[in-house]
Order: sequence, then C-alpha cells, then structure tokens
Amino acid sequence: MDAPTAATAALISFPERAALIRRAAARLCLRLGWAPLHEVRLANGRRADILALQPGGGFVCIEVKSGLRDFMTDGKWFEYQPFCDQFFFAVDCDFPQAVLPPETGLIVTAGLDAEALREPATERLPAARRKALTERFAWLAAGRLAMREDPAGVTGLMAALSED
Repeated sequence: MDAPTAATAALISFPERAALIRRAAARLCLRLGWAPLHEVRLANGRRADILALQPGGGFVCIEVKSGLRDFMTDGKWFEYQPFCDQFFFAVDCDFPQAVLPPETGLIVTAGLDAEALREPATERLPAARRKALTERFAWLAAGRLAMREDPAGVTGLMAALSED
C-alpha cells in the first residue's frame, strides 16, 4: 500500500490507518534489529500493540495511535510502561505530535516508512519481570509460528497463552 496523500488520508478508516501505522512501525523495528510481536497481552491485562525484543534482552512497547481522538480517549497507555524498558507512540505524519507526552518515544510513519524522531527515557525492568516477559514473548512467538504450521495442534496452547 502506498503512502496516503492528504486528499486520500480522509478516506482511510481508523482501523486501516492503525494497521498501516503498526506495519510501518514493525518494519522500523526490524531495521533496528528488534524482534516485533503484535498484540501482546501483558500481565496486567493490557494488550501492547507491538512489543519488541531488542538485542541484549531489552523490551520496547509501541502504542499505535490512529488519530487525535484515539489518543485523547485512551488514558491507559501509562499502564504499559512497567512492562518495557522503553515506551514509544507510533503515529502517522498527520498526527498532531505536540499533544504526546515529551517523555515518551515518538515514531512517525508515512505509508510503510517510519522513523524514530524522539528516543524515550530508559527504565530497566526488574530482573524477575524481564525473565517472565522474555518467557512469555518466546512462548507467544513460538505458538504463533506453530499455529501457521498446525492450527489444530496448538489451539490449546494459544488459548492458555491468551488467558495469562
């Protein structure tokens, strides 16, 4: 999909815009050498849009915002921060960036291209939480891969992972 122009941006639905932003942010993760995993349920019940594993074992949480209304009506983003070393918002180039908290990272997308414009502060996870999150990340990634190979064989595993 090509980058939307100003004239066509209004024609893209919010779910389509969010999907495009998430895809571009995931591609940025891969370029940076991070392993992105979409839609990861955290121990507090929240679901990270992207949780990326960095070289060295660090975790980045990326919250996708498809528009100003999406940001203004979602006050739960701060609940992701205890489950990552760094937290970013990912928005498209039409998003009013000044409303985003300055202490968070900022990824801006245009079509399938993305750039990290602002680095967030790094707060290292406690060792026990990092270990639990690493294990969950590995099980979830392996389960998703196994699901592609044998959907019927991993149904129970995926159900258990989604409940954790």
